[in-house]
Amino acid sequence: MSRITFTMIKPEAVEAGNSGSILSKIEKAGFRIVAMKKTLLCKEKAGQFYAIHKERPFYNDLVEYMSSGPIIAAILEKDNAVLDFRSLIGSTDPSEAAEGTIRAEFAESKAKNAVHGSDSDENAMIECNFHFDTDERY
Repeated sequence: MSRITFTMIKPEAVEAGNSGSILSKIEKAGFRIVAMKKTLLCKEKAGQFYAIHKERPFYNDLVEYMSSGPIIAAILEKDNAVLDFRSLIGSTDPSEAAEGTIRAEFAESKAKNAVHGSDSDENAMIECNFHFDTDERY
């Protein structure tokens, strides 16, 4: 089990000024921020990141949304990182997210759900390397 996971604070949460509060919540939950950057994804890069969803009906809207404003990408470290972070962010649908989770507090909707979190150890490494162009293993 990896000690690393990947997250992105999505455009609407950055625009709303919630980045600091979200990062604070992440650190208070025991995660160490290993790497972090604020960036604007072009449509091509957003499309590459979400290529797994290319055949889904929401793909074009997702790419448009994720390239609509700055994001904050981060590599996080903690024992049981992927599962613990998924628990911290809560359900994709904020109306179903447990109280105290990031999405319950900061998400606008199922589509604009404030943060991304890796869903597996394998995808965490792929996503970390995608955003940070690194072959380092944490």
